[in-house]
Amino acid sequence: MTRRVLMTADAIGGVWQYALGLAADLVRAGWTVDIATLGPSPSPAHHAQADAAGVTLIDTALPLDWLAADAAAVTDAAAAIADLARARAVDVVQLNQPALAIATFAMPVVAVVHSCVASWWDAVESGPLPADLAWQRDLTARGLARADAIVCPTRAFATTVQRLYALPAAPIAIHNGRALPAATGALADRAFTAGRLWDRAKNVATLDRAAATLPLPFAAAGATVGPHGERIMLDHLQPLGQLDDDAIAAILATRPLFVSSARYEPFGLAVLEAALSGCALVLSDIATFRELWDGAATFVPADDVAGFARAIAALAADPARRLALGARARTRALDHAPARTASAMISVLDRAIDATNRVAA
Repeated sequence: MTRRVLMTADAIGGVWQYALGLAADLVRAGWTVDIATLGPSPSPAHHAQADAAGVTLIDTALPLDWLAADAAAVTDAAAAIADLARARAVDVVQLNQPALAIATFAMPVVAVVHSCVASWWDAVESGPLPADLAWQRDLTARGLARADAIVCPTRAFATTVQRLYALPAAPIAIHNGRALPAATGALADRAFTAGRLWDRAKNVATLDRAAATLPLPFAAAGATVGPHGERIMLDHLQPLGQLDDDAIAAILATRPLFVSSARYEPFGLAVLEAALSGCALVLSDIATFRELWDGAATFVPADDVAGFARAIAALAADPARRLALGARARTRALDHAPARTASAMISVLDRAIDATNRVAA
């Protein structure tokens, strides 16, 4: 019997890539999948990707929790998603925005925590959350308490989520997966980073200062202005702007040195994509990166400007070591196959459905 899942997503960044990839694998496994987007409307390209994957894409025009004006807006959005799930007669809902689990759903709910304001603040700032952010944390806490299962993309992040929300057990850790890219080309004599450049958690300012002393160009792809107006000025990195997946893949195919100085990264899909392309990795020494890439990357303390500059310059001057690290990263990346992610998530979704059916019986 075909099982139906409603999955929430947004069309802004990594959650879309995760949701679409997982949805395509679920369809191949015989599931019927609806993706309901919140926040900015999906582009024609997003719709084309969903069609190609055999997924029904529903633009709800509801606010994303982290872009919502207040708790009432999220509460209303949660109720609307619960109504949509009933109307679509799905067997299970996967909420990639856990705060939405505060609504009353007629079917089991699996919450996947890709990120949250409490863990962001814990890694980037100090002191208590201000009132304009605390309500988001409180809604997420209520949603996690009501979810039938909770998933995080790494064990390290699952431990953080358990601590911050006082959960009785750590969430299930399921690593994200990405498809293997096309064959790689010649080594590019440059460094590269990608992501939400404006986000202080990505700590791109450290890389901008490091770039000033490097003997090779250092390019950065991504938005420099965030949806709330937060921005970063780049003095030494070469800004490439917001690039689509194909443009990023074309850059990674030349195997630049891939660098991330993030203070906070629950997983890091950009790092995985770079590793799959055979890029040597220079990463901040944070728990999630250690979990995923220990032994397959060069690690530097997140705020060590001189350390990043030294590590990048040393690899640029040693092509043999750079190739070896790139090969090691690619081998490690192959462990994060989309099929493994899908298989693990199917197990979680199946258990949630079966547990609900047993209670109903």
